[in-house]
Amino acid sequence: MAKNDLQGALDLLILKTLSQLNSMHGYGILNHIRRVSHELLIVEEGSLYPALHRMEQNGWVRSAWAITDYGRNAKWYSLTRAGKEQLGAREKNWEQVVKGVDAILRFA
Repeated sequence: MAKNDLQGALDLLILKTLSQLNSMHGYGILNHIRRVSHELLIVEEGSLYPALHRMEQNGWVRSAWAITDYGRNAKWYSLTRAGKEQLGAREKNWEQVVKGVDAILRFA
């Protein structure tokens, strides 16, 4: 397991959200994660936008400017083929992280 696997949870959450919503602006991604997690996961804008920028540079997401439901111009993000592949790899990795953490929590 790589050193940053636990830190990669934000990437996983963003990629999964975009796979579920097809495309969304940053604020919508934040709200989706918060709502679906029943407010257990709160992602700050200061973490989200650098992650989206990095993912765009890596070719995992693409962006385009569009108008929101409220008439605001916003950058909308969607998954690329590479992003879908990355999501699959991150989901498999996360399963291993969960198993490892669970093993430690259950150790007697």
